Amino acid sequence: MDKENVHQKEQPNNPMHGVKLTTILESLVDQYGWEGLAMKINVNCFKKDPSIKSSLKFLRKTQWARDKVEQLYLDLEKKK
Repeated sequence: MDKENVHQKEQPNNPMHGVKLTTILESLVDQYGWEGLAMKINVNCFKKDPSIKSSLKFLRKTQWARDKVEQLYLDLEKKK
């Protein structure tokens, strides 16, 4: 059994299980760009001199912002 199937069996009702925050953020930046992402989620790390590294640092410390990013990612994945 491969690693991905093991993760799905461990938490079948959690669509975010096993998805890295880096992957989420890179996907959103690819889709919306930094400016578009800042318009959807109003946080300074997306507005002023944005980078993956600084955004990850902020999102790991700030649960409400991480929740919004994860929800936006889930909404994007549903559209695919």
